[in-house]
Amino acid sequence: MNISLCIATYRRPERLAALLDDLVRQQHLPNEVVVVDNDAVGSARAVVERRRKLGAPFPIHYDIQPIKNISLTRNRTVELANGDWIAFVDDDERAPEAWLKHLADTAMRYAADGALGPVEPIVPPDAPAWIRHGSFYDWARMKTGTVIPPNKLRFGNVLLHGALLRNGPAPFDADYGLTGGEDGDLLGRLVQQGACIVWSDEAVVHEPVEAARLSLRWLLLRALRGGQDFARHKLTGRFGHLTSAGRAWLFLRALMQSFIAAGLALLLWPCGRHRAAYWLLKVSANLGKMSIFLGWHYREYGHKVT
Repeated sequence: MNISLCIATYRRPERLAALLDDLVRQQHLPNEVVVVDNDAVGSARAVVERRRKLGAPFPIHYDIQPIKNISLTRNRTVELANGDWIAFVDDDERAPEAWLKHLADTAMRYAADGALGPVEPIVPPDAPAWIRHGSFYDWARMKTGTVIPPNKLRFGNVLLHGALLRNGPAPFDADYGLTGGEDGDLLGRLVQQGACIVWSDEAVVHEPVEAARLSLRWLLLRALRGGQDFARHKLTGRFGHLTSAGRAWLFLRALMQSFIAAGLALLLWPCGRHRAAYWLLKVSANLGKMSIFLGWHYREYGHKVT
């Protein structure tokens, strides 16, 4: 399997360097690595040049996409990729030696158009107790070979047949470039067009949780954005046709769930902050869904990415 490995990066030189170190030790080596820097001043260039000097068993291509937009940056990685298959991994993740081999083996074994694996968070031991007890950063896990439901599709650890991304216009929608959600939008479109994307539970990557993310504020904003992503995808038909009545029900259901979740958060606060926070995140996610009907989008990538 001829694989191009694509990385979109923004001001994470130490994390990117660690990831590149992981990639040279893969059991299934990529045929090339493509790094596209979304920092106009090229802050990742020195990291790539250092790795080249140390040596790598594959070429490493580097380019800058200067406009602040995650979709345009991911699109540029696809433009530069030459492989029959294209893998994506985030610049703050760590890839065990068997990672890419498991992704490739799963895609081949199940004759799938793509394979997606888990991202395991690494919460630092000095994180607040309520965060360590809450499992707020975990992904849902599935049995290897399971066809992934449309509402569980996301990037960060995925392998796709290159033809899926090249047969048509730019794969990532630039309208999601500052808000995020471009990954679910793309994968949802691919599935609607008949692509089969399966789960690879052994293809684990690890994501050290940064200090800036160890707060209720960050979790609430990420939940709000997740709710907005869901509503945008739902309203654009990524999960199936939606009638006018279905649109109204989406709003009313989010409203009712917000009130219920808020009540449960208040009720459970004395039982542990992590339990209350769980329901506060539900409130935020449902507020995110409703905000889409009002035309407001939280631009997570319009600020400094952390």
